Amino acid sequence: MAMSPDTPLLEFAGVGEQRAKKLEKLGLTCAGDLLAHYPRDYEDRRQIYTIREAPPGQRVCISAMAAEHPRRARIRKGLELVQVKVVDQTGALHLTFFNQGYVEQALRAGEEYIFFGTVEEQGRRRTMVNPIFEHLGKQSFTGRIMPIYPLTAGLSNHLMASLVRQALPCAASLPETLPQHIRQDHRLAALEFAVNHIHFPQDEQALDLARRRLTFEELFYLSVGLSFLRHRREAVCLACTIPTRPREEFLSLLPFSPTAAQLRVMDEIALDLSSGRPMNRLVQGDVGSGKTVVAAYAGWLCAKAGYQCALMAPTEVLAEQHFRSLSALLAPAGVRVGLLSGSLTPKEKKQIRAQLARGEIDFAVGTHALISQSVEFHRLALIVADEQHRFGVAQRSALAGKSETGGMPPPHVLVMSATPIPRTLALIIYGDLDISIINELPPGRTPVETYVVREDKRQRMYQFVRKQVAQGRQVYIICPAVEDGPEGESSWDGPSPAGLKAVKTYTEHLQRDVFPDLTLGLLYGKMKPKEKEAAMAAFVRGETQVLVSTTVVEVGVDVPNASLIIIENADRFGLSQLHQLRGRVGRGKHQSYCVLITATRSAEAMTRLRTLASTTDGFRISEEDLKARGPGDFFGNRQHGLPQMKLADLAGDMILLQEAQQAANQLLTQDPSLTDPDNRPVLQRVREMFADTPDIFN
Repeated sequence: MAMSPDTPLLEFAGVGEQRAKKLEKLGLTCAGDLLAHYPRDYEDRRQIYTIREAPPGQRVCISAMAAEHPRRARIRKGLELVQVKVVDQTGALHLTFFNQGYVEQALRAGEEYIFFGTVEEQGRRRTMVNPIFEHLGKQSFTGRIMPIYPLTAGLSNHLMASLVRQALPCAASLPETLPQHIRQDHRLAALEFAVNHIHFPQDEQALDLARRRLTFEELFYLSVGLSFLRHRREAVCLACTIPTRPREEFLSLLPFSPTAAQLRVMDEIALDLSSGRPMNRLVQGDVGSGKTVVAAYAGWLCAKAGYQCALMAPTEVLAEQHFRSLSALLAPAGVRVGLLSGSLTPKEKKQIRAQLARGEIDFAVGTHALISQSVEFHRLALIVADEQHRFGVAQRSALAGKSETGGMPPPHVLVMSATPIPRTLALIIYGDLDISIINELPPGRTPVETYVVREDKRQRMYQFVRKQVAQGRQVYIICPAVEDGPEGESSWDGPSPAGLKAVKTYTEHLQRDVFPDLTLGLLYGKMKPKEKEAAMAAFVRGETQVLVSTTVVEVGVDVPNASLIIIENADRFGLSQLHQLRGRVGRGKHQSYCVLITATRSAEAMTRLRTLASTTDGFRISEEDLKARGPGDFFGNRQHGLPQMKLADLAGDMILLQEAQQAANQLLTQDPSLTDPDNRPVLQRVREMFADTPDIFN
């Protein structure tokens, strides 16, 4: 069969309707998809051992001869065994295959094979269960570096590797989209070589060459796309010019002195707003570094110049918190702050919308309700979005369209994120934004003391909860799971070991058996919005002493009286998420504590948790998190609207990233619109990569 990159997987040997559906779950429908389904790891199977020398407990290749015809036995319904003894000059190895009846015919006495599996010792016998095997001299998956693929239920690595091997001849017909001069300047392998050796590398050197070529390509197209995003922004018609005012006027409203970092970021914002070009700035600051004050300053400048500002928060609780703090701060300066959220009555919503349209509200605070079609602004000049990774490019442009309805130029955009991201990564993910970093905490904030605790200390930890409550403090207990599944297992995305704390049943247990005399609250994602608001509001007011919650509380809510946060199954969370959760406490004048409870036996997981216990520097934590989990997990669901990297490790490939950015800039300097015939394929690839942000090329 002549195969092309478009050949459907249903035409492949070994793929029927069922398998095709499973492959589709991984986004694989044709031969070209397989070629771009890169291995996540490799296993070195090049060393061939004798039976006696093979190290027990490790997966190894052994060359041996079948000493007998395989014996097949049916143990019970649904379980049959095939057993066979294989030998070499050093000894014998006993093989057992479970439910693999075909082995009885596939292995022939007197013929030599390579067997790959884990050698176990049972007394003086050496055994191997379910090894992969191939005829000596006709090897595809033994005696070589073997790819390990991302899989889904019902697909084995062996199957995936054999499908990729069937697809490899198509690599010759893949179009070469990188311009020749870029490949030469940066010493990059040809595409066909790279695709062949990323899947089945001849040796480490070939793998390095393949990975370098494909990673460079990914980062290069990403850089070109981001340049288009920036160019689109710079080419936009002029924005409102908001004159700078004496900063002291604003500072006199504050009950404290801002940090030098806050003042620096205020200056950067004032400069942007007065430049006549649309501001697109990301303000990154660790938990509690004072980003809201900076946003208030930007809104104050707009209001004083006769314009409106809108602040969009990801939850109602957070929107209400911003509304209260901004009203208290800005009302004395005559700035009218309004709140628009889902929990208002229809009459209240109608009234707020009318005030916005007439320009009677200067600073609107709300949730996604602010971008609904029925909301119109009078003179919207600034949008502030809180927690950027919950607002993709699409939401930003929906809100930006609001100013155009009033005949205004595009608004300025200020994004606040409490997720410290390594600067280099932020430059990629927020490719269309300038970056300001608040890297100082306000004076007087006591660092939260963090402890990693094993299950055997649980009772002592419960006593510590009582001690905090007795002193009038409040406590968060965070669980990763929500409810018990059908077999009493917790509903967690992944294997659900016994003891994983499900928030509902755990709250019932705590209230009944551990803290019958305390007031407990419950908060999780699937509750109705009104119930969530009520649970959080009761905790904010101090009516609830202990709040048992999922990570819903992660973002920004301020409860100064909460002094202890306990995180169950802490090894289940990423470090950055744990750091965010830890930031829920330590907001008042009392010493605060974070207790990470884990039953993990993984040394790696313990090292990660101890990293968190040893530092409160969010940027250092995010670097560690990025190394451990890669950029895909770093942001949870991919909500930032930019393409996902398949190969590039944004923490480890910084030098290659700089090379790719340089190459992209050179190419765009020579041909800004990529109209040259040689560069058309680059434009096409960038369009495909940025399919989620189509307006990039407008």
